[in-house]
Amino acid sequence: MDNLKIKLEPASISACPQLPQPLEFMGQALQHQVDVYAASENHDIILDTAPTGTGKTQAGLNVLLHNPDRNAIYIAPTNALIDQQTKTAKQFILDTNLPHLVKAASAKEVNLWPDDRVGKRSGEKIYNVLREPATIFPECGGGRPILLVTNPDIFYYAAFFQYNPLDRSNIASEFYSSFSTVIFDEFHLYDAKQLVSLFFYLALSKEFGYFQHNRKIVLLTATPEPACDEALNVLGKNGVRIYRTDTKNQIERLLPSQTQVNLEIRKQPEKENLITEIVEEVVRRLREFPDENGAVILDAKDTLGRISNRLGDRGFADFCGRITGDTRKEERPQAAQKQVILATSTVDVGFNFERDNPPPRQNLDWLIFSTRDRFSFWQRIGRVGRVLGKTQTEIPSEAIAYLPDRAWEQGIAQLDCSGGRNSLTEMLASLDCMKRPFLEIYWRSEAFLEIAKPLLELEILLDKLPEATLVTQLYQTLQIVLGGKRDWSYYRQRMKVLQGAENVAKSTIKQIQKEWQYVKGGQNCVKSFMQANYPEDWEEIHAGRSAIASIEEKICKNPKIAEQLKEYATILKASYAPLFKFRESLFENVKIYDPHNFLLDEVGETNLDPIHLLRFYEFASDDNGIVLTHRATQTYGLKFALQVPNLEEFANNYLCKLYAFKNCTIERTIDNCVRPTALISQLSPPLMPGVIVQEHRKNRWAILKLRKQGIECYPITVKDSFANEQEYTFFPSLSGILAIASAGVTLRCPDNQEFWVV
Repeated sequence: MDNLKIKLEPASISACPQLPQPLEFMGQALQHQVDVYAASENHDIILDTAPTGTGKTQAGLNVLLHNPDRNAIYIAPTNALIDQQTKTAKQFILDTNLPHLVKAASAKEVNLWPDDRVGKRSGEKIYNVLREPATIFPECGGGRPILLVTNPDIFYYAAFFQYNPLDRSNIASEFYSSFSTVIFDEFHLYDAKQLVSLFFYLALSKEFGYFQHNRKIVLLTATPEPACDEALNVLGKNGVRIYRTDTKNQIERLLPSQTQVNLEIRKQPEKENLITEIVEEVVRRLREFPDENGAVILDAKDTLGRISNRLGDRGFADFCGRITGDTRKEERPQAAQKQVILATSTVDVGFNFERDNPPPRQNLDWLIFSTRDRFSFWQRIGRVGRVLGKTQTEIPSEAIAYLPDRAWEQGIAQLDCSGGRNSLTEMLASLDCMKRPFLEIYWRSEAFLEIAKPLLELEILLDKLPEATLVTQLYQTLQIVLGGKRDWSYYRQRMKVLQGAENVAKSTIKQIQKEWQYVKGGQNCVKSFMQANYPEDWEEIHAGRSAIASIEEKICKNPKIAEQLKEYATILKASYAPLFKFRESLFENVKIYDPHNFLLDEVGETNLDPIHLLRFYEFASDDNGIVLTHRATQTYGLKFALQVPNLEEFANNYLCKLYAFKNCTIERTIDNCVRPTALISQLSPPLMPGVIVQEHRKNRWAILKLRKQGIECYPITVKDSFANEQEYTFFPSLSGILAIASAGVTLRCPDNQEFWVV
């Protein structure tokens, strides 16, 4: 038997014996909450790593008391958490008598803000509400600061000049300068690329002097990424005052925070066996322990849905509630009151399993969960047996954790099962399969092209002002923090080319012929175009034997060259577009109707990732939308198909090259045979960016390694007009950039520039 059983001893956390006067409104507080408040008086960045479920949100909000009359922003990782933290923030403002107006600012909420005051554009609304909330919400009265509760997507698009051209400079300026308190919640959920925007903001706060004007940035996470700690240490060595809480070494005035957890660690079986095993376990617990509450948390939404259906078939539908990303906002409170909660990673952050009639003991008596890495392991095990503030704290909880097979191959069977939490912590940290993929190589490569976008915009805004030198200083600080080697001029020039491509791409052929040299960044784009498509002519110009005016003449007189330039700009723009998004998704979500409750507990509509739709469901699609008809009896494989004029030309010019491909579609397969798929327009974009490689003996190990690092790739069949076809491997969208960067291979870009990595 491979199962391991270990008792995790009860956990405690230190209480504060005496509150400082500004925190007396709390009545009672934990020591880390008071430490965060005290440290924020003379520190710039405060990192609170207290365990999950011990009041880090309250600790972060307390920091507002140091800037009681100035704007603040709270960045929650999910829209569901925005709603929850908005309520928490409103209560905090009431308790402390602070003047702030609290507003939720997800994309949906911003769209619901009144249109009749400043206009309908989201960026325009946010900009005005930051300058003066009463502009949009006159009922709040004038002169009040705002506490904006938003998500990292909106924060990214604001700070990286991604809003509408009419608003982007204004809103970026407000996000840079307006907030005196900035709270990043659960920032361990950010991957390497997403963390770039956070560190950009930290470095900007240093170089532009905002820390000197009392800006406080609070980072909340129970499981910090080691690479983040190292980057913060670098900032600390460069003059940023950083404080980290230390709850582990606080051993006085301890309060129980989690019961003893009797944990069983199992190998995760194949999908069908896992479903059967979990269903039987849930049924047993419902029958033997009818007064206990439990939960199942899995990463695989389809597996969870099938478990829900089978429990319903066994007569337990009324005992179970589902909470996934598809669960509608209004249905979540009802689902949370069920005896058994079936959930995905949606509940990993900020979900406390609270009940309308809370028991005197823990809200969650038992938990069954799967985990892909040690970070999610500790997040999920921290959900069961929470007893902070409860009167009954001695009743043990139980948990079953499913780990990948590789954990046994790498030695988890050697776990000292008498060693408790410390023994398990050390063992999980030693297992390679439990480490979350973190592509630090991205920090040293194309991350600098990503940050070149806001830097170039700042350079334009500060042109001829004394502050213009701050742009170079900011870049150099980010070089030190992220580990880059190329100087600002290199990425500045590349960004100018992309800026030009964006503007040329949206111009008409006539506009290009008449005034390409007046298009913002147009000359940089044209030079890049000449290098890639007319290298001999470019060499003549570069050597001084021909003038740039000769290019102008060719573009003006020859519409075919103008069309080539526009196509080049369009492909260049599309190829790099994934680099300038906060959250990677291959396709936009689609709205589906679920009449059979495959995803929802109540019949209705929800938004769904098309990849999940294609793999796990049969559906009908027409002008009225998409309707789920059946669960797939067998999980579909996915592959891409690409139509090209000539296969030999394709192989010579487009392999191992970041490019945006026309006529690229996605198909479903069973046993490598293509199956018919209902047409969905969202799955047929005009251009599909990515990298296509030919797998062979010498690079097979590298492709396998990339897959283990979580970088998505798919088979792709490339066909030409002569009925020739060839199988390749496709890294779509951002995966193409990450794959080549991680593998350390030179990437040929559409402009034939080298993709440079350390």
